[in-house]
Amino acid sequence: MYYDPIKRSLGNVFNRSPWLRRLFYHLLDLLLLRTWHVHRELRAWARGRTRQPADILDAGAGYGQYTYWLSSLSALWRILAVDVKAEQVADSNNFFRAIGRPQVQFAVQDLVLYQEPNAFELALAVDVMEHILEDVEVFRNVHASLHDGGMLLISTPSDQGGSDVHADSETSFIEEHVRDGYNIHEIQQKLRTAGFERIEARYSYGEAGQVSWRLSMKYPILLLGRSRWFFMVLPFYYAVVFPWCLLLNWYDARTVHDSGTGLIVKAWK
Repeated sequence: MYYDPIKRSLGNVFNRSPWLRRLFYHLLDLLLLRTWHVHRELRAWARGRTRQPADILDAGAGYGQYTYWLSSLSALWRILAVDVKAEQVADSNNFFRAIGRPQVQFAVQDLVLYQEPNAFELALAVDVMEHILEDVEVFRNVHASLHDGGMLLISTPSDQGGSDVHADSETSFIEEHVRDGYNIHEIQQKLRTAGFERIEARYSYGEAGQVSWRLSMKYPILLLGRSRWFFMVLPFYYAVVFPWCLLLNWYDARTVHDSGTGLIVKAWK
């Protein structure tokens, strides 16, 4: 099924006021398991840096929830968030101006083409690389755009059932995905080809995380894809499953996984 129309509908609801958008970000932070893993890595990177200027690239920013979270950590950090969707970029610029965060700027850019040599200390690509066929070109551009010692943080599905694909005969749950998931060694090799030398990769979305993903994301998306009337039922659905998802997310984010349907990858220039 196509996910973008549902995302657009959610955006239309929560863009009605800044406080609704803030609420939306907080709900995403709690519900999306990848956010728990990404925040954990970003906290480690931010330790000792919050009182120093830094330039950060949010590559494929989407709704902008990671940019919002990072800009909450330090007003000294300049964040450039790029995405290919012009309407989403315009909405995000309006929101960040409305809440008084001039250090944040959104821009329309294609990651296959965008490069800003030696400009950033940190780049993140969350829920992005599974949408881009020319992934090595993107990795090369990000590598060129980082300072020496700069870090790229990636969250993406793995080939161990990512995108809810468990056999060769199955296709991705999200039709906008151009690949079902990365092999953990494949993505590291592609990053080396792009110029990165030090790379760390680990699995996310173990058994507990997969249950949480189905409850918090897959089933609601399927129902919303069938009928927008499910928006009316959604608050009652989450009132039941939300506490269980929080517990499962907390456990998954604190567990080392031998396998999992997600990958968290860090690469340094």
